Amino acid sequence: MKLKEDNRLTIVEHLNELRGRVIKSLIFVIVCSAILYNLIGIILPVIIRPAGRLVFIAPTEAFIVNIKIVFLGGIFISSPFLLYQVWQFVSMALKENEKKYVLIFGIISFFLFILGAAFGYFIIIPIGLKFLLGFATDFITPMITISKYISFVGTMIFAFGVVFQLPLILLFLTKIGMVTPMFLSSKRRHAIVCMFILSATLTPPDVITQCLMAVPLLVLYEIGIIFSKCAYRPV
Repeated sequence: MKLKEDNRLTIVEHLNELRGRVIKSLIFVIVCSAILYNLIGIILPVIIRPAGRLVFIAPTEAFIVNIKIVFLGGIFISSPFLLYQVWQFVSMALKENEKKYVLIFGIISFFLFILGAAFGYFIIIPIGLKFLLGFATDFITPMITISKYISFVGTMIFAFGVVFQLPLILLFLTKIGMVTPMFLSSKRRHAIVCMFILSATLTPPDVITQCLMAVPLLVLYEIGIIFSKCAYRPV
């Protein structure tokens, strides 16, 4: 009975730790968003550059979009702090000899997030827009609303920032002994199916943008296997 109470206490402590880190993260994001609000005139033209001129069809739409942009920008600026909070929470479940990886992996995780976000903005979004807007004809004129465009761009940027963590996650799981390169290689077919499902979930409902995410995911998975082979030490 005592063991059960101890286990319950451990769960409560973990939940309190998670709540504390979530609150800290929200406060940090709100502060960063408030700072960015004064820079919306500089940020907005950069974001809409790939699409050109946009429209809004509701009186409150432009204002809401400005709030959405500064909030997403706040998350982006806060990403080092947010990733640090995530890795610190993960470290609670690790052994003492495994916690040494957290700081290094946290730093690498941030740079991979930036790389993924840049890849999504500079490569994937222009390709996706060019394809999707290519269906315009003399009878069909594209009039993209600012809210739909920001939702599309925000989703793609953050989705690629997250999926670029895949090699690092596979490396981390290898270092703590949860997976091996042989296991990852043997589950390649299952991984491919999961990647296409994930791509369909994270991207707009069209085949092109789904493939634009699935293909880099496949490459990242193979890179993760290579990292896993480098880090793997047989027991």
